[in-house]
Amino acid sequence: MDTTLRTTIGGEAARRRPGTRSRTRPAGRDDQRRPPRTVRLGPHHWFADRLLAVVSGRRPVHSLLGHTVGPAYEQLITLAPADHLRARLSPVIRQCGRFTPGPGVIEAFARIATGDRVTAMAFRLEQGPDLRWRCAAVELQGPNAGPGKPSPAGV
Repeated sequence: MDTTLRTTIGGEAARRRPGTRSRTRPAGRDDQRRPPRTVRLGPHHWFADRLLAVVSGRRPVHSLLGHTVGPAYEQLITLAPADHLRARLSPVIRQCGRFTPGPGVIEAFARIATGDRVTAMAFRLEQGPDLRWRCAAVELQGPNAGPGKPSPAGV
């Protein structure tokens, strides 16, 4: 006599003997042996990091020359500090998000913290025919939008 039970897992019938453990593993030692899951970040994270490096003076503006289109490069020139004096506290990205209004377009934002001050950075990415993402616009708004420079209007 066959004493197997039929159970459905994921739409497929599976056979198991009564008294055996189910296919789901309890949390324990098996989970510790697995490598941690890697989170795949979108292109807006990469651009937020590079834009922050340029705006804070850690990288030169021309490092994004091939990654910008339209007026974005001129916007970066006006936002980047003229002198390369670094502040005592280096700015860090606290949050980065995006909105996709259509295929091939990402409108992204980043919250940048420098000590107890927060600056908002908004930028638009467009995907070209070669499937590469390029920055089409950049704006900063906040108390430390640029060293000694007023914040651009319209954010």
